[in-house]
This record gives sequence, C-alpha cells and structure tokens, in this order.
Amino acid sequence: MFHFLVLPRIRDDSDTSLLDNLHSLLNGDKQRASDILLDLREDVKNLRQEIEEEMMSRYGFKWDIWAGFHGTPSMEHLHLHVLSADLCSDRLKNKKHYNSFHPKLGFFLHLDDVFSWFEQEPSLYSSKARGLIPSTFEPLLKEDLSCFHCGCRMKNMPSLKVHLQTEWEKLEKASKR
Repeated sequence: MFHFLVLPRIRDDSDTSLLDNLHSLLNGDKQRASDILLDLREDVKNLRQEIEEEMMSRYGFKWDIWAGFHGTPSMEHLHLHVLSADLCSDRLKNKKHYNSFHPKLGFFLHLDDVFSWFEQEPSLYSSKARGLIPSTFEPLLKEDLSCFHCGCRMKNMPSLKVHLQTEWEKLEKASKR
C-alpha cells in the first residue's frame, strides 16, 4: 500500500488557524478554502503520477489512488491522505484504522466530494462545513468490518486482511491479462 500525507503550503502571514483541520478551513473564508484545496489538488495530481510510476516499476500495473480527508483528523494540521486503493498493509492493524480509510463508509471524505460542496447552495455548503465535527464521524469508526470491494462482512482484522489480499491478487491477475 502506498500512503502519503499532503499538507498545504503557507504562502503568506495570514491566519494559520484556518489550517488546523478541514472544519476550520471550510468554516473560514470560502474563496481562501477553495484556493488552498485547489493547490492540494495540484499536489495530488503530481504525487499520483509518481505513485503510478512506482506501481508500474514494482508491480507491472496501476490501480486506483484515493485522495481524501478524515472526517475527524488524527492530527491538528490540515492534511490530505493520498493512498493506493488496496488497503493491504501490515500497518493497518485495527478496525478503527481500517474504517478510517474505507472509501464508502463516510469517514474518509474524498477530495472530489469535498470540492462538490463548493458547487452546492450556500446553505448546503455551510451545513456540510459545520457538520465536520467528531460526533458526526467517530461512530463510523465502530462500524462492522466489511470489504470495500464486495461488501462482505468480516469478523476480525486477520480475516479481513486475508480477504483484501485475495481481492488485490484478483485485481493484479485481471490487469495483467
């Protein structure tokens, strides 16, 4: 699994508290938030290209790459996760950690989805931005384990990891045909 964090560059002496997390960014000046996210999107585009080159070098094929934020961040500085869509890693050790990256559960907020909030009615944008609070997202980390590929429920992390490895091997085999 490839996993990187992308942090915004601070370009001036403005209020850096806006960069504490996604909640503070989106509840500040909307245009500044959009500009910062556009910069992050450009960084992701460049990083994605590097990851794909490394995928080809190591494995001989490419697969999806996700970019997104955690609904409740793990550290107090705005950061964007960029990771390969396999979730096969020895560092992924518990349900809470896995669920924080599950692409369909709702805790992992895809960058493109966050961008779509800017196109919605102002009241909907404000509602989304204000809703980025721990009580909204933390219960999602306690959801049952399920495979993000097929939705199959798993009773524990070891069985999920074996299942995810099997799914990845199927993807690898299909891509090399």
